[in-house]
Amino acid sequence: MIRWLVFLILTAALAVVGASVARAPGQVTFEWQGYHVETTAGVVILALIGLVIVLFVLDRLLVIIGQARRKLSGGGRERRQRRGYEALSRGLVAVAAGDASTAGKQARRAASLLDNRPLTMLLSAQAAQLQGDDRAAADFFGTLRTMEGTQFLGLRGLLNQAMKREDWGQALSLAEEAHRLNPKSEWVVSTLFDLQKQLGRWRDAEATFDEAVKLKLIPEGHIARERAEIVAGQSEMGDGSERLRLAAKAFKADPSYTPAAVRYVELLLTEGDFGRAASTVERAWEHDPEPELAELYWRARRCDDAGKKLDAAKRLAKRNPENLESRIVLAAAALEARAWSEARAALAPAAGADAVPRVCRLMAALEEGEHGDLAAARTWLMRAAGDEAPAAPPTPPQAANDAQAAEAEATQGATAEAPQPAPAR
Repeated sequence: MIRWLVFLILTAALAVVGASVARAPGQVTFEWQGYHVETTAGVVILALIGLVIVLFVLDRLLVIIGQARRKLSGGGRERRQRRGYEALSRGLVAVAAGDASTAGKQARRAASLLDNRPLTMLLSAQAAQLQGDDRAAADFFGTLRTMEGTQFLGLRGLLNQAMKREDWGQALSLAEEAHRLNPKSEWVVSTLFDLQKQLGRWRDAEATFDEAVKLKLIPEGHIARERAEIVAGQSEMGDGSERLRLAAKAFKADPSYTPAAVRYVELLLTEGDFGRAASTVERAWEHDPEPELAELYWRARRCDDAGKKLDAAKRLAKRNPENLESRIVLAAAALEARAWSEARAALAPAAGADAVPRVCRLMAALEEGEHGDLAAARTWLMRAAGDEAPAAPPTPPQAANDAQAAEAEATQGATAEAPQPAPAR
């Protein structure tokens, strides 16, 4: 409005100037294309002023038309984007609901309306995954990996795909790249740590473990176990005295971690250090009794006969007397030494209705070895197999014989005291 007001004022001013010029003396003559024109200077000036006014009006009209066209195209673009975002929202909802067909349809619609924006690419990749088209999903994630600002998103998708198909080498490579892009990501650090352990990259895993501890990704109660696992893995990769030193370090980090204890004891036995090997097993037995430790203990104590094995078993069981594994080890050694009473005493607390199969098998061996009772042994073996669970333990053969003898004596006594019938005449 102001522009037009200024234009009218300028036009009036030019008209006044033109009128003044028209009264001014002067003659203008020119020839063009065979025409001879003669006029006054005022007329020429007025013609020029008119031409300027016409050009100005045409310019304003062109500007107005251009603005109108941009508004019309902008409105269309806004409607197009609105429809694209609606398709994107519906597609993401379909992905969350597991509706592969709807997700694929909306992904294609969003891609055609939004010109391959990152969210559209992500929706297309997820829709392809739902439809089982891993190759297409990999293509979309690969594109995201090359786009500015979406590299990490693309890497994560490719990493998940590699882990899904158990391509651990590729997964580790992608996790390392993702870690370089975002070293503070909790998901990346945890995934990288797990992959390094799985592939035996123990040195790298140790560095990642320190990062995970700083980020508080590992619970306080699991730190010792994780550290022991890493150092034990390094021991397996080492050689000479280094592997023994690392095994000792792993066991010290967490004596309850059986693989570290087993590794350390095996190396000590190889070195001929039987005393330290035996004491290491005893210490580990206090934390977590395992059959594998018992087998190493027999070697460490050099149990070359049943009597020595039983003595060693008693010593080991004292380290954790209430543990079921201690009772089983002691009972097995007692059976081998034919110490029936000691075997029964060790098994009795564990031979109830909820006895585990190993206890049932030991009870079967005890019944057969001590009493020769094959029926009772068979019953225990059936319990071990889960075929039968009697409410009460079988009666020992000696007790059954005593009961039968008592019943026979009572019958004989009753017969002697009863009146005899008179002889027939």
